Amino acid sequence: MAWSAARYAAAILLLLMQPCASDDRLVPGKPLFPSATIVSNSGSFALGFFSPTNSTPAKLYLGIWYNDIPRRTVVWVANRETPVTNSTSSPPSLSLTNTSNLALSDASGRVLWTTNVTASGSAAAVLLDTGNLVVRSPNGTALWQSFEHPADTFLPGMKIWIKYDNHGERRLHGERMASWNAPDDPSPGSFTYGADPDTLLQVFVWNGTRPVLRSAPWNGFTVDGQYQASSSAYIYVAIVNTEEDTYLSYSLSDGAAHTRYVLTYSGEYQLQTWNGSSSAWAVLGRWPYGYCDSTMAAPTCRCLDGFEPANAEEWSGGVFSRGCRRTAASRCGDGFLALPGMKAPDKFVHVRNRTAGECAAECAKNCSCVAYAYADLSSGGTKGGMTRCLVWAGDLIDTEKMGDMAGGETLYLRSAGMDFSGSRRRAKTNAMKIVLPTVLVSSIVILAGIILACFKFQARRRIREDHKKLGLILGGTGTSDGLGEGNTAQDFEFPFVRFEDIVAATDNFSEACKIGQGGFGKVYKAVLSGKEVAIKRLSKDSEQGTKEFRNEVVLIARLQHRNLVRLLACSVEGDEKMLVYEYMPNKSLDATLFDNSRKMLLDWPKRFNIIKGVARGLLYLHQDSRLTIIHRDLKAANVLLDGEMKPKIADFGMARLFNDNQTKANTHRVVGTYGYMAPEYAMEGVFSIKSDVYSFGVLLVEIVTGIRRSSVDDIMGFPNLIIYAWNMWKEGKAECLADPSIKDTCLPDEILLCSQVALLCVQENPDDRPHMPFVVLSLENRSTTLPKPNQPAYFAQRSTEMQQMRDNVYNSVNSLTLTNIEAR
Repeated sequence: MAWSAARYAAAILLLLMQPCASDDRLVPGKPLFPSATIVSNSGSFALGFFSPTNSTPAKLYLGIWYNDIPRRTVVWVANRETPVTNSTSSPPSLSLTNTSNLALSDASGRVLWTTNVTASGSAAAVLLDTGNLVVRSPNGTALWQSFEHPADTFLPGMKIWIKYDNHGERRLHGERMASWNAPDDPSPGSFTYGADPDTLLQVFVWNGTRPVLRSAPWNGFTVDGQYQASSSAYIYVAIVNTEEDTYLSYSLSDGAAHTRYVLTYSGEYQLQTWNGSSSAWAVLGRWPYGYCDSTMAAPTCRCLDGFEPANAEEWSGGVFSRGCRRTAASRCGDGFLALPGMKAPDKFVHVRNRTAGECAAECAKNCSCVAYAYADLSSGGTKGGMTRCLVWAGDLIDTEKMGDMAGGETLYLRSAGMDFSGSRRRAKTNAMKIVLPTVLVSSIVILAGIILACFKFQARRRIREDHKKLGLILGGTGTSDGLGEGNTAQDFEFPFVRFEDIVAATDNFSEACKIGQGGFGKVYKAVLSGKEVAIKRLSKDSEQGTKEFRNEVVLIARLQHRNLVRLLACSVEGDEKMLVYEYMPNKSLDATLFDNSRKMLLDWPKRFNIIKGVARGLLYLHQDSRLTIIHRDLKAANVLLDGEMKPKIADFGMARLFNDNQTKANTHRVVGTYGYMAPEYAMEGVFSIKSDVYSFGVLLVEIVTGIRRSSVDDIMGFPNLIIYAWNMWKEGKAECLADPSIKDTCLPDEILLCSQVALLCVQENPDDRPHMPFVVLSLENRSTTLPKPNQPAYFAQRSTEMQQMRDNVYNSVNSLTLTNIEAR
């Protein structure tokens, strides 16, 4: 058939058109030109060519920037030192070669930048929603990624790390961040940021070769949750230590605005978040140039008592880099003064494999040793069993009082005139000294005291009687309950509600107001002071009800986290004990997850957010709160959902408190819910934070599959849900575990990740189970390199013992307590 002229023209036009990149990836044969961009799957980031504002003549750079905000903010640049001149007739291009290399070429074909990958095959370059550009082999292996070659921006999920080679030597993995040279010049500036392989434990900002900003040496913390009030977001800063490497990373809470760390061209390290209202970047935190803050009119650094500036003239001019020296020589017999919450000084010697006592002895026996500090770097559950003993000799450089900030630790300072018993006056250790006029301070203090006294007098008179009632209950609190001693009603001054007000609000505890019932009593919905609340009425005749009440008051009143239910008030009237909580409109997780008429409300993104929220709540209980708390009854019924389906852990009646050096405990009274309990707890009464980790693993499998742990209908004849999940994972079918109702919304990689994390949590040996910092980091960063789990606890060999335990459960109320709380 003869073609028409129009068809000929169309064919010629198609042949002449330059092939271009599509979607979120670059493939061989389809280069990227300045007229096009590659956009990540969610639309958050774009890869393309850009020209700085004041570039003359116009210079082109290949970069990645935020795609969903109106102000172009570049976070990564490829050809920082080799810009391309823009030309519409002969444009540059980015190609993926047959050797799996990204290559940036000018119009003449000269390669200006390349990834230098040694591989073959049909690779693809994908721009992820994290802003990471990854070159992947056909089997999914990352051959190269932009996150390992940063520019001036530290994004969530990036790693700043030290890697060990085969001989155990340290080497830098990846590169340091480098500032821009100027606001419109992406070429590398003089300031860099990154880990120092010579010191291993610190992160620096350098100006050339001179350090100008230093973090405290790592003291063993694994995940630190920092709430940013101005942006209503949590930033989870994590340090992961393995036998192969140690790295720093961070992630953001769900729904947080774009947030990044950036090293500015002026040498300031800033934490920025995008403010949609003002269409600008807001600075949440800044770490200025200089060891100490020299931007103030007066120096903000000072020496510790017994020390003076090493160079008084430089010190008075705001230069503190030479640090402090002693005013009086110390002697070998001098003892050490403990200075808590300190930023450890620079220029230390790292002594490996020492206990705390050996570290102290190391410094005591060396008369030139000025100070020492000890930390257990494996306290967060990381591998390698590292301990860290730091000792100092000579001047103390760059130290300050940090208080409770991550990085603060106890510095033991050799102090003239102090013996080893510590009998001497305490030194003043604040790094900053703020002086106000004496008269003004006195006036403020007196006025504040009068106002405070009036408020306290009125408040105490109103609640004195309620405190007496509550004190009778809390007075029995002791170490046998794991809550410590000395808890009195006065320690917990939250609101009391009159019994008659609760009776009126619940229509005399009518069935119409009841929304749940558990082993300790009933739960009612009510309105108090115009606010919807949930009221738990504890059973009058149950001794366990009294213990639960004491637990909830002592523990929850002290806890504040977005993924823990809030205790608003309580009521004590005769034998009546009631707890008032915030109301969760979507009730408990099991009420929706296992209800075929409601489970469609929980698509995969909501379920994944619930998983991460529960993990963060457990992390807070185990590590980030002032108290180390073991929940002991984590299950779907004890995870409540707010109006946006965000999870909150509830029911702390069975919780136990651990002190700082306690790792596990034993009880003769096992409490919890069969199927969620770790085997060592159910069989032997031994519990620890790993007991909660096991329960979390069971809960995670339930959320992924939509199958109740006790169900036998949907697990293909396997004895229980965990064994079913283990076999599916072992056969390479983990993605098939997904609940059919979420097939259209789930991502196979995330199903596989959650399944593997769950199986790691339910391993038989508690020591093999991960700590919650590892779990949170894996989920937040969507880790693809997790260890292989061992078979689940009591996989086959103990089926007889488990059946015997199940028989004992229902025959002995004294040895085991089961709960099955309904939805609220």
